[in-house]
Amino acid sequence: MTLIEFLTILQIALSLIIKLAGPVLFVSMAVGLMVGVFQSVTQIQEATLTFVPKILAGILTIMFTAPWMLDMYLSAVGELFATYIMVSR
Repeated sequence: MTLIEFLTILQIALSLIIKLAGPVLFVSMAVGLMVGVFQSVTQIQEATLTFVPKILAGILTIMFTAPWMLDMYLSAVGELFATYIMVSR
């Protein structure tokens, strides 16, 4: 395996990580922002109040996007194996 092949595989893997983790992180960030605004408006300064809504939002996001995530993951891994692993044999 050459350096260019390794860097290409690394680039594909890192972009796949960003694509798969992006929706969950974005939804969790938005829920955290909304809870933070709610805490500021109501002056409730409870540090643990943000954890439960963010966890629930993350779980719901994973539940709704799981088929898309699995399809994207399997296609990327299949493409990597077809392109780089089978060619190098």
